[in-house]
Order: sequence, then structure tokens, then C-alpha cells
Amino acid sequence: MSKHLVIAACAAASFSTAASAEVLRERNIPLDLAVEIAQGAVQECAKDNYNVSAAVVDRAGVLRALMRGDNAGIHTPDAARRKAYTSASSRTATSAMAKNVQDNPGAAQLVAIDGFLVLGGGVPIKVGDETIGAIGVGGAPGGHLDEACAVAAIKQVEDQLK
Repeated sequence: MSKHLVIAACAAASFSTAASAEVLRERNIPLDLAVEIAQGAVQECAKDNYNVSAAVVDRAGVLRALMRGDNAGIHTPDAARRKAYTSASSRTATSAMAKNVQDNPGAAQLVAIDGFLVLGGGVPIKVGDETIGAIGVGGAPGGHLDEACAVAAIKQVEDQLK
């Protein structure tokens, strides 16, 4: 008798768990928008004669678009990709992370995370408060300039980020 009661209790628990589970729904950056943002960042930096690369990753940090501007340094594609990955992972601008590492000894080991590049130039791409990807720019003579090009490229498409 108690054996049947245990089986019934287990069955009831499994049904209530299954009934309350929901499929996750996550927004992600589409390829065409990733390409447009990367291209916009390279063009924005070119206005100031900065030869850069721009990378856009999806919400999981997977590369969606990479553009190396004419005459951009050979190190810039990897730097751009790593900045984008870092920003997508942290869901914050890499310039803010760099400042945090400088100001907070407890954050110093962020630079040791595989694939991270904690330098200015990585910016999350958001729809509301949800991060759907990130862009990284590398090659301008300063991370703040890389970041300015990234922010300008996102602003160019903000009407599509709704």
C-alpha cells in the first residue's frame, strides 16, 4: 500500500514540475544587423583616419560579423573580437571594466579570464535592458576612441533595436 502511495506522490511531483517549466525565449542579434553595426563602426572610425577592425558577437559571445578596415593592424581583428566577447559576457562596456580593474584590487583577476580583453572599445548591444550581443572595436589610438566608434555605430541602428 505505501509503495503505491510513493509512486503516486512521485508521479504528482513530476507532473507539477513539468507543468511549471517554460521554454526560454531569448532575443539575439541577427546577422544582417551585426554586419551593419560592424561596418558602421569601421566607417565611423575612418572619418577620423583611424584604421580599425570591428567585431560583433551574439548574446553568447559567438562571432557574427568581423570587418577589418583597410590598413588596420594585423592584431586588430582579434582585439576587436575579444573586446566584443568581454562586453557580451559582462553585459557592460569594457571601459567600465578596465576602470573597475584599476580601482578595485578584487577585480584584478578579470583580466585572467580566457578570451577577455579588458581595454576600452567593447560595448553591449541592448534591446531595453536585454543584451542581445556586443561590438568590439580595435585599432584607434586609444580605447576611448574605439568605444566612441562602437557607440556611434549602435546609434545608427537604434531604431532597429526595439
